[in-house]
Amino acid sequence: MNFVGIDGVGVGLTRQHQRLGKIFDVWSLHIPVKDRTSFTGLVQLIERTIRSEHNHSPNKPIYLVGESLGACFALAVAARNPHIDLVLVLSNPATSFSMSVPQSTISLLEFIPGQMTLTLCHILSSMTGDPLKMAIDNVVKGISVPPTIQDLSTYLSVLADILPNETLLWKLELLKSASAYANARLHSVKAQTLILYSGKDQMMPSEEEGQRLSRELPNCQTRSSAHVWQEEGVDLVTIIKGAGYYRRGKCINYVSDFIPLTTTEFNKFCEEIRLRSDLTSPVMLSTLEDGKIVADLSGIPSEGPVLYVGYHNLLGLEAFPMVQQFMIQRNVLVRCVAHPMFFESKDGGLPDFEGNDTLRIIGGVPASAVNLYKLLSSKSHVMLHPGGMREALHRKGEEYKLFWPESSEFVRMSSTFGAKIIPFGAVGEDDIAQIVLDYNDQMKIPFLKSQIEEMNKRVVKLRTDITGEVANQPVHLPLPIPKIPGRFYYYFGKPIETKGRKQELRDRKKSQKLYLQVKGEVENCIAYLKEKRQNDPYRNILPRLIYQATHGFRAQVPTFEL
Repeated sequence: MNFVGIDGVGVGLTRQHQRLGKIFDVWSLHIPVKDRTSFTGLVQLIERTIRSEHNHSPNKPIYLVGESLGACFALAVAARNPHIDLVLVLSNPATSFSMSVPQSTISLLEFIPGQMTLTLCHILSSMTGDPLKMAIDNVVKGISVPPTIQDLSTYLSVLADILPNETLLWKLELLKSASAYANARLHSVKAQTLILYSGKDQMMPSEEEGQRLSRELPNCQTRSSAHVWQEEGVDLVTIIKGAGYYRRGKCINYVSDFIPLTTTEFNKFCEEIRLRSDLTSPVMLSTLEDGKIVADLSGIPSEGPVLYVGYHNLLGLEAFPMVQQFMIQRNVLVRCVAHPMFFESKDGGLPDFEGNDTLRIIGGVPASAVNLYKLLSSKSHVMLHPGGMREALHRKGEEYKLFWPESSEFVRMSSTFGAKIIPFGAVGEDDIAQIVLDYNDQMKIPFLKSQIEEMNKRVVKLRTDITGEVANQPVHLPLPIPKIPGRFYYYFGKPIETKGRKQELRDRKKSQKLYLQVKGEVENCIAYLKEKRQNDPYRNILPRLIYQATHGFRAQVPTFEL
C-alpha cells in the first residue's frame, strides 16, 4: 500500500506502479480535497485495511510505502500494530516538520490568505520531480520557463484550484499533527524500515532526519538518493531488492525470493564496474568436453546445476567481472555465495555501502549449507570459494595460495543433485596492489587491534566446527598500495560430472578423493594462467589503451595464443 504526500492525490508513485504491480498487490490511499478527517481518523481507516489483509494472509508481510506525510501514516500504523508483519519504505519522512520551512508557512497562510502562489512554489519544490522543480526555481529567479513546462502559471492555477488556501492550511495542520503523533510513538515501531532521504531537500532536513530515525528505530536502514521516486530513472523495486527488503514470508529467502535482473538493472551493474573492467580487460577461457581450451565461455554448460569452485582473490573483487561476462556471453546468471556479513544490517554485518546492494541485486546468497542445497536443487549456476575470507583477506606473501578445509564441503551435496563441478582459477587481482599492513601487522598496533576485535564480536561466525588455518577468518581490511593495473585472467577447467555418482560419493574416501582432485585442478588453472600471461602482449595497461584507442574502447583486446 502506498500513502499520499501533502497533495493528497497519491500521484507520487505513479511511475513506480507498473513495476511494483509485478510483485505486489498495490493499493493507494487517496484523500479527497474537501476531506477534513483528522490524522487519527485516517490512521484508523488505514488500520482497518491493514488488519483485514493481515487476517486474510497472516504469513505474508505488508509493505507500507509513504512519502513525507505518508511516512508519518506508515509509522503511526506500525506503532499501533506491532503484532503485524509490516515493512516500511519511507521517503523524506515529515517527522522533521517542526524544523522545516513549511512550518513557518502556516502563519503566512493565516495572515495572507489570498496570496498563495509563492507558497505553492516552495511546497511543490519539495514534492515534485526535476523538470517542475527547475521550472519553479527559474520563475523565482526570473528565468524563462524551460520547454519541459510550457505554461507554469496555468499549471499553478490548476493546483491552486485543487489546493485552495484553506485546504492547503488544513494539509499543513494535518502534517504538523502527523509529525507530532509519529514522533511520540517511535519507540513502539518494531517494523522493518527502509528510509530514503535526499541530501538536496531544501524544505526539510531530510538527511539529518533519516540518520536520526535510523538510530531511533531498532530495525532500520537508510539509503541516500539525489532524486525522489516519481522521477524517471528511479526504480523503487531495485532499491528494495538492493537493501535486502523484498521477501514473501516472515524471513527473507535469498534463493526463492530472488527476482531476476531486468535489462536496466544489468546495464546499471555493468556501468558500476565499467572502470574496473576497462582497466583490467578480463580474459575468459573455458574448456570444451574434448579438453580443448577456448578464448571464450563456450565450454560453460547452459543448463544447471553447475558449481564453479575456485580461489578467492584479494578482497574478492574477481566475482563481479565473472558474473558480468557470464551474462553477456552465455546469458547465464551465476549466484555468488558470500559471507553473511554482506547481507546483515547493523549488528552482525558491515556498514551499508553500494557494493552490498549490488551483490544482493545480482543474486548473491549468504554462505550456508542450507542455501547451497537450495541453489543446487533449483538447478542454479553457483560460485563457491572454499577458502572464504581466509583467501580474500590473505596475508603478505600468500598470493594465489589456497586455504581450503581438510575435508570435502561440497562434493556429496553436488552429487545429490547431479551438479557439474567446474574448477576455475582467477589471476591478476592479487597483483594490482601490494599489502602494506596485513592482519598480523595490524594486531601489533593497539588502536587497530581493538577495532578488529570489536568488529569480530559482532560479525556472524562461520566454520566454528572446524580447525586449521581456514577456520582463522577474522574480519579486517588489509591496507594495500595500488599498483599500475595489470590484467585479469579467468580459466574454467573441464566440467567434472557427479550425475549418477550419488551412491559412489557417499563413500567418504571417494568423496575426499574427488575433493582433492577439484583442489588440484584449481591450482593447475592458476599455474596455467600465471605462465601463459607472460606471453600476453597486452598484459600491461599501456598497450591495451593503445589497442583500444585504435580499435574502439568497446573492442575485445586480444591475449596470448592458446
